[in-house]
Amino acid sequence: MVVAEDQALLRVGLTRILEAGGFEVVAAVDNEPALVRALADPAVDVAVLDVRMPPSYSTEGLVAAVEARRDRPGFPVLVLSQYVEPLYARELLASGEGSVGYLLKDRVADVDGFLGAVRQVAAGGTVLDPEVVAGLVSGAGREQPLERLTPREREVLTLMAEGRSNAAIAARLFVSEKAVGKHTSAIFTKLDLPPAADDNRRVLAVLAWLDGAR
Repeated sequence: MVVAEDQALLRVGLTRILEAGGFEVVAAVDNEPALVRALADPAVDVAVLDVRMPPSYSTEGLVAAVEARRDRPGFPVLVLSQYVEPLYARELLASGEGSVGYLLKDRVADVDGFLGAVRQVAAGGTVLDPEVVAGLVSGAGREQPLERLTPREREVLTLMAEGRSNAAIAARLFVSEKAVGKHTSAIFTKLDLPPAADDNRRVLAVLAWLDGAR
């Protein structure tokens, strides 16, 4: 695993949390050139990185992550950001593959939740910060086909975007897992997502949502 964060204290903190959680951190870097070199190492199998890094503090971390996923499709990346920036989440999801996450840095304070998100991304899942999802839900100007969804289907898609499984969604909404399965099938149909691996369609559903929120 590689950790990329220019703030020294947070970089050290992330490294210690991840190592205590059972991950092997082979590189902890503070700038874009070092990150690019670290991501080129085939031994690196997961990346946890900041969006903005030296030298320009714009989108260096994100660009490095996107390029790494072009070279290694499905390479697991969890991006940390100071602010809610849905465009960055959309950029990561644009390939339609899983193994991506976008969290606000504040979430690191919840150590168990943060480690759970890293594990989920490493296992091929998708994790979006609830604040990003909430912003998309309340955003105006959403276009078809998202308007086809019922209020309950939007609730399910909200939780799906947070990376929750059908079982977790069922528990949260106090419904059966079978009912959640019906809702997700309806979401896929209404968003015109063709039959494919369920995990891929979940990512595509979230991507469609992000497209509608632009």
